[in-house]
Amino acid sequence: MAGKVKTIAVLTSGGDAPGMNAAIRAVVRTAISRGLKVKGIKRGYMGLLNEEIIDMQARDVSDIIQRGGTILGTARCLEFKKPEVQQKGADICKKHGIDGIVVIGGDGSYRGAQSLSRLGINTIGLPGTIDLDIACTDYTIGFDTAVNTAMQAIDKVKDTSSSHERCSIIEVMGRNAGYIALWCGIANGAEDILLPEVYNYDEQEIINHIIENRKKGKTHHLIINAEGIGHSVSMSRRIEAATGLETRATILGYMQRGGNPTARDRVYASIMGAKAVDVMLEGKTNRVIAHRHGEFVDVDIEEALQMTKSIDPYQYEIAQMI
Repeated sequence: MAGKVKTIAVLTSGGDAPGMNAAIRAVVRTAISRGLKVKGIKRGYMGLLNEEIIDMQARDVSDIIQRGGTILGTARCLEFKKPEVQQKGADICKKHGIDGIVVIGGDGSYRGAQSLSRLGINTIGLPGTIDLDIACTDYTIGFDTAVNTAMQAIDKVKDTSSSHERCSIIEVMGRNAGYIALWCGIANGAEDILLPEVYNYDEQEIINHIIENRKKGKTHHLIINAEGIGHSVSMSRRIEAATGLETRATILGYMQRGGNPTARDRVYASIMGAKAVDVMLEGKTNRVIAHRHGEFVDVDIEEALQMTKSIDPYQYEIAQMI
């Protein structure tokens, strides 16, 4: 199979994540150095179906490693779940001479890659998501930047919250995963951290915690709320009414997706991008590049999709204790 791979393509799918450009750059330059032709597919699977396919050279990825977002653009394509649409995508790949595709995205993107693999297109996935919710890997491209961006923003809100003796509820991204919230809760010294995986939705516990801290002389209170729980604004109204403490909600939103990627996101994404090309040249397909126990490895997509991931109970215990 390795001998058949002469032209590969790269696409980014789903939500964008800082470090995706570093991965694209590594895929393009590694493939060229290995004697392959490279094409870029714009706007993910949607762009594949629309044949938004361009030739890429090493110079096309110059000066992008430091940029957030993705130079190829991205989109969600629910239509690609249909078998007939997947077949159309595979036919387009063959029409353009594409033997394999490196897909940078999350679980939904892997399902599309898996479908293309079954239809004869070699596929390798890279974990590109700020949510850190891909079970087969300890690291996902963009998480480190997103959590640092959120941490810095929360520090600023915490300053003014302290000045005004407020309770602040700060909502961070993560979809249904609480990793950004957990990390920020520890890094920012939050009094309460609300995670979808463990939160019991008992606001009275939070209210009691605020009242107890006030009795001890604490004048402000920081709550990190995960996107998967949400309702931060209405929660702030209820807490203020119950405690008498001025309470404000801040939703950090999409700022967490943007910005210059950290060194870790640049380096790890680059290594993963290069490894994706080399794994494909080994004759493998339907694989995901993962970082596990300090090593970069490849995992079967089917196995990756069946894995589950949960919050480390010890990390959560530490977050509550300190």
